Amino acid sequence: MIALLAAGSAGAYWYLTRDHASTDDAYTDGRAVMIAPRVAGMVVTLAVTDNQRVHAGDVLLRIDPAPFQAACDQATASLAVAQAQLANAQATLQTVRVTIPARLDMARARLTAAKAEQVKAQADAGRQKALPKEATTRQEIDSANAALRTADALVAQADAAVREADVLADSLAQAEARVHELEGQVALAKAQLDLAVLNLDWTKVTAPQDGWVTKRGVEAGNYVSAGQALMSLVTPEVWVTANFKEDQLDRMTPGQKVEMTVDAYPSLKLTGHLDSVQFGSGQRFSVFPAENATGNFVKIVQRVPVKIVIDSGMDPNRPLPLGLSVVPTVYLK
Repeated sequence: MIALLAAGSAGAYWYLTRDHASTDDAYTDGRAVMIAPRVAGMVVTLAVTDNQRVHAGDVLLRIDPAPFQAACDQATASLAVAQAQLANAQATLQTVRVTIPARLDMARARLTAAKAEQVKAQADAGRQKALPKEATTRQEIDSANAALRTADALVAQADAAVREADVLADSLAQAEARVHELEGQVALAKAQLDLAVLNLDWTKVTAPQDGWVTKRGVEAGNYVSAGQALMSLVTPEVWVTANFKEDQLDRMTPGQKVEMTVDAYPSLKLTGHLDSVQFGSGQRFSVFPAENATGNFVKIVQRVPVKIVIDSGMDPNRPLPLGLSVVPTVYLK
């Protein structure tokens, strides 16, 4: 009789639970954002304490801004100097662009006039030589020759001035190159100022999103380095990661209803739905995955992480810390 009752109870339990899949290898899961500074320095203000609720944008701590303010002031001064040098070079370039072409035009005009005088002097000297001796005097001949030599000298002088003006044209290219160089220096100074302003702003470490401060490992007065983990921020979004056996996955599909109990809060009844199944067993992503191709093989039932989203049942007065033990039951129909 007892055997029949036991068998009947077992059969009834199997019938009632055949469309359920449950596991005690499950826990609350979520996102923990590591908080690290972008600049190094001494912490002068610590604005949060352990397990404090913060909101996005809240100041968590401040690093001594004095050296970064000094660097910002220095970058501002360097930018002002570079801009002044650029303005001076631009003014010089404008002057050179006007004076050098004008000087070249003037030199060419003087050369043309000197050549005209040279032609006239050559004609006068030729006429004096062609005249009979009795039709001219030695003084007129000497005067004509002297005028010709003077005209030749003026032509040579004007030609040298033209060549000099042509050479001065190179200074225009130099002035333009100087302006381009200083424009680059101004751009560099602006970039350095932008970086200095960023570093100064980064001395204030703020919360990237809402959450709770956890694993705080910094105190006021500590010297911290850029990228050093100071604390973690647990975001409000919480779900359940359940490690089901591989032989329980056959009828699981996303969207199925899930009921959950939490060991820490026995009276808390959560409901949710199956969100997704991880593409890989827990063993596959472990630090030392199994090497089944070597040695003697022993088959072990694998567990696969399944993400379960909580839809209802949360108590705002009872936040769920990460890692709490959960027992989920998936309704396979």
